[in-house]
Amino acid sequence: MAKRTLSAHRSWLTSANDPATDFPLSHLPYGAFEAGNERHLCVAIGTHLLDLHQCASANLLPRSLVAACQAPVLNPLMALGPRAWALLRETITTLLHASAPPDRRQATEAALHSITGTTLLRPVEIPNYTDFYASIHHATRVGAIFRPDQPLLPNYKHVPIGYHGRASSILPSGIPIFRPVGQTRPTTPGGMPPFGPTKSLDYELELAFYIGQPNSLGMPIPIGKAHQHLFGVSLLNDWSARDIQSWEYQPLGPFLGKSFATTVSPWVTPIAALEPFRAPTSPREKSDPKPLPYLRSAIDQKQGSLDVQLEVFLLTPTMRRNKLDPFLLSRSSAKDLFWTPAQLIAHHSSNGCNLPIGDLIATGTISGPKLTSAGCLLELTHNGTQPLALPTGETRGFLADGDEVILRGFCARPGHPRIGLGECRAAILPAHRSH
Repeated sequence: MAKRTLSAHRSWLTSANDPATDFPLSHLPYGAFEAGNERHLCVAIGTHLLDLHQCASANLLPRSLVAACQAPVLNPLMALGPRAWALLRETITTLLHASAPPDRRQATEAALHSITGTTLLRPVEIPNYTDFYASIHHATRVGAIFRPDQPLLPNYKHVPIGYHGRASSILPSGIPIFRPVGQTRPTTPGGMPPFGPTKSLDYELELAFYIGQPNSLGMPIPIGKAHQHLFGVSLLNDWSARDIQSWEYQPLGPFLGKSFATTVSPWVTPIAALEPFRAPTSPREKSDPKPLPYLRSAIDQKQGSLDVQLEVFLLTPTMRRNKLDPFLLSRSSAKDLFWTPAQLIAHHSSNGCNLPIGDLIATGTISGPKLTSAGCLLELTHNGTQPLALPTGETRGFLADGDEVILRGFCARPGHPRIGLGECRAAILPAHRSH
């Protein structure tokens, strides 16, 4: 069975058959890249990308998909719906499969470009961004730092917690971010709050889910149909200025401590590529309350989670100068999330909120039960009080200027090709001094 499954995904492009590749034929994540003075959509395959604009011009795609594949972003393709997504995926798979006829292979090969040296762009026009708090391990560990007597608030196991983020500052992977400036807590009781660069800059390891089909205002999305609204998944880093956030967040929640930048991977993994890696929801304690009916589905409980393995690496300027590999900070799994993607969508729309095409729904920091699986420095260093020792002799409580954070994710299961979500990375620049 395993051999038949793997052989079904063999491509005539050799690099796509490498067991270590992020982008085998079974994956085909969507992206966008600079093609001269234009933006072209593409899919990744092995070490290459397939130019969908060029494929459409060469009559390699169904006519019903041509306009969407020649658009500069994925939103028009999303608007066509799940049947069109499946048709395009089937067409590209056939073009790249080892059994493709020589003439089709030759035409397809002309649309291939090496990923190396290509400028990748953000492939989705994102109208809105919502960040959730779906990891109970993250919520409990952070709560223990600030509220040791009550780490987990009483609403957490009943309602998916989220907040409305800032879509305008979502950046594609590779774009550096400036250290944010803002007010922080006064150093003396009754004193004036300092204003300056954050001293507690942090990353947050997350997954991003793209809404591919909208709902009308006032029309909730039932949990049993939530999967029909999902187009794909990416890695996401929701940068956080912890000292700014801790001063401003009461009573209305995160604002300037979050809105300065969010980094998203350039690759959007289709939901269809993740079907073999679905998993049961994270087990709940016997004393936990059952989700309310609008958040409960037998199918979702059986296969609503995603078995995505996640890693965070840090590359400091010292490591870069000495040509050292990035340092592994943590490993975790999306299986450990307390709330599933379907539950997040069902809850978000339960009050009638409309989710437009391209909307980005993020999980919030993904952490596992062990400290080594914590998805941010706030947890790993106990709010900076227990700095990490790096192999270079450096320490980090929070991020320093010049540091680069790299997120990686992959799925692996016997009988199926390994797929990788690529990288989500960005380095930190010093704060602007215009204030």
